[in-house]
Amino acid sequence: MPMFRPSLSRPLWRSFWILLAGLLLSLTAQAQFRVEVTGAGISQYPITLSPFRGEASAPQQPSGIILANLLRSGLFKSVPVSSEQLDAASRPALAVFREAGSDYLVAGNVQRQGNGWQLQVRLWDVVQQRDMGSQTYAVAAADLRLAAHRASDWIYQQITGRQGVFSSRLSYVTKAGGRHTLWVSDADGEGAQPALASNHPIISPSWSPDGSRLAYVSFELGKPVVFVHNVRTGQRQQVANFKGSNSAPAWSPDGSQLLVTLTRDGGSHLYLLPATGGQPRQLTSGSSINTEARFSPDGRSIYFVSDRGGAPQIYRMPASGGDAQRVTWQGGYNISPTVSADGQLLAYITRSGGFKLAVMDLRDGSVQLVTDTAHDERPSFAPNGRMLVYATRIGGQKTLMTTTVDGSIKTRLAGRQGELREPAWAPLQ
Repeated sequence: MPMFRPSLSRPLWRSFWILLAGLLLSLTAQAQFRVEVTGAGISQYPITLSPFRGEASAPQQPSGIILANLLRSGLFKSVPVSSEQLDAASRPALAVFREAGSDYLVAGNVQRQGNGWQLQVRLWDVVQQRDMGSQTYAVAAADLRLAAHRASDWIYQQITGRQGVFSSRLSYVTKAGGRHTLWVSDADGEGAQPALASNHPIISPSWSPDGSRLAYVSFELGKPVVFVHNVRTGQRQQVANFKGSNSAPAWSPDGSQLLVTLTRDGGSHLYLLPATGGQPRQLTSGSSINTEARFSPDGRSIYFVSDRGGAPQIYRMPASGGDAQRVTWQGGYNISPTVSADGQLLAYITRSGGFKLAVMDLRDGSVQLVTDTAHDERPSFAPNGRMLVYATRIGGQKTLMTTTVDGSIKTRLAGRQGELREPAWAPLQ
């Protein structure tokens, strides 16, 4: 399997297939999560979430979901304040909340509406003593959590001026016994639904730019083959089943093409092919291993991993192929690149007292380690580039984490049992 994974000091060409075997043995299942937020941001907005009127009888408690979302972003801190029961129509005494140290107040109400629910949310600027507006969401009963995520996005954008990502989705892979499952969940890890279950391994999921399709690698045909799966309809199609290994799919920004790694000619090289399948066009050549390619957001460049310098490092080259320039210079082993949506940040895994998540500012080349764990894998940026999801090992168990790009706030999306791998953050729809 032509992909780099953390290993010891074996020569890369010898450890290549051993790494794949280790990957396949370490997947286990869990579809439900609990959220544990740790860390403290340098500059945070103090905010009070008043319990919403009527949510005690609702299937979900939107105020708690919204607060957990905001805290996970790293930009907010909770200021609990005892006060009268508030809702979206209230006229609160804002001075009480200001005296408690809060800058913003959120209140709301939840009520049945036909066969569904209506969520109303209002935001106040406590410092300037002003009403910042309200939002109303009328949803089916099953979508009350989604309404809370959308309300979180609205609050986040009203206060920070940036786009929220709480209503986006994640995908990840688990294994239960001999059963492998590809899941799609909310951005907080809840509400997971299976997209594909198989008796064979599933790895490397990658979202299309419109969030409607997942490309991934399945071993159901006895070797790595790339499929594209429509998550709305469940329909799937083989798009790369050439001689040898077919792996590491990544979408072009317009969704029309896929970057893949193929070994059909004996080496491990990057190819570009139509997202619906077809004849691939080779982009790299030579005797080195080239894999884990990702487009830049503008589609002009490709970031990828190669051992052409003797050890795996991250390189950049034109999307049409050609001369490659080395990007990573700190550390002797750097893999799994992913680029933020604005093209300013590169996240990757580096070997530094273990395998850790690093973030590089592509504008000046500065690098920051953002984790203190030793088994990090496969980072993926949130759509707004402010957070990352990745897999790691904590207490002997493989789990999923999110972190702010500066590492100040980390959230564990931890299952009650089992191990989780291969996270990918979906674009906003």
